Amino acid sequence: MADLLAVLYAGILRVDAANPMWEERDRFILSKGHACAGLYAVLSKRGFFPETWLESFYKDGGKLFGHATHTGVPGIEVSTGSLGHGLSIACGMALAARIDGRKHRVYCMLSDGECDEGSTWEAALFAGHHGLDNLVVIVDYNRIQSLGHTKDVLDLDPLAQKWRSFRWAAREVDGHDVRLIDETLQEVPFEVGRPSCVIAHTVKGKGVSFMEDKLLWHYRNPSIEEYAAAVAELERKS
Repeated sequence: MADLLAVLYAGILRVDAANPMWEERDRFILSKGHACAGLYAVLSKRGFFPETWLESFYKDGGKLFGHATHTGVPGIEVSTGSLGHGLSIACGMALAARIDGRKHRVYCMLSDGECDEGSTWEAALFAGHHGLDNLVVIVDYNRIQSLGHTKDVLDLDPLAQKWRSFRWAAREVDGHDVRLIDETLQEVPFEVGRPSCVIAHTVKGKGVSFMEDKLLWHYRNPSIEEYAAAVAELERKS
């Protein structure tokens, strides 16, 4: 999801690192809170907190926990990680914004695995019913979840058609084409009166040949040697 986050924080989201609680800011919820390392990295690059904080990630006494945690971390709207909850929160924020007459948008990034959750579809039904066109969902569709590929665990296809049947306007994009991602997100809402869903087709471990599309790397931490090899390969391709 690194490319998706880069595009969001490079120019799509209206946020202010100097004033993280600015009332008119767009809200971003990382529902797949276990992927917070990427979000922390982007927030530090945008100046929400010092990059030195990254050195304490997932360590006792550190500021950055292993799931997205808002306490003491500027730029994190809500604590997440129990999958299937983020979209419900985003729906509440979007409806509250409409009631209050505010113009900001609410963005929520889902994993494909949490689209197995009934609570995700309850929230999707709610958003479609209320026509929350200030709400944008991005599904990181890398097709790998905890214990296997999505097609084997619980097949989600045709995923875009499912969202459309819940009264969402849905589009599919290459989740690593930053220009296309930007162009697509610049066009939300895709339809007035409907929430927008972007299904981003991604590859887990993109850019690192020995990690790409490998279930092993859903959990595994690289050794020092593997990390060096991964960084070197990414640098050659940049």
